[in-house]
Amino acid sequence: MSPVEQGDWPEATPIVELPPRGRAVCVGVIDAITILPATAAPTYTAILSDIMLNDRDASRVDPLRTDQKLQNHRLRLVWLGRRRVPGIGAGVGLRVEGMVSLHEGLPTMYNPRYEIIGIQES
Repeated sequence: MSPVEQGDWPEATPIVELPPRGRAVCVGVIDAITILPATAAPTYTAILSDIMLNDRDASRVDPLRTDQKLQNHRLRLVWLGRRRVPGIGAGVGLRVEGMVSLHEGLPTMYNPRYEIIGIQES
């Protein structure tokens, strides 16, 4: 087996098809980040959504809804021991890889490997 080179990623799995537990790769856009107070343990949390990539009717979806349809397209990313992750903020395209587990009803990846996806300029 040859070593994995930088930029070589397995095919992405839509968030709605993630297993309850196991290794996965997902692609999406950061919808939200959570900034904790200085008194809390250092943790940086972001929500990755692939709804715009996988839903043909995404233009009609209200991002403030929390019903089951929208929840199925959200993945929580948690970096433990960090107060921020450079380059990771709302609106950033991201490819992530890591172990998925279900936490508080939402698929979650802790300390995922990530790649920021740039936008092609014309």
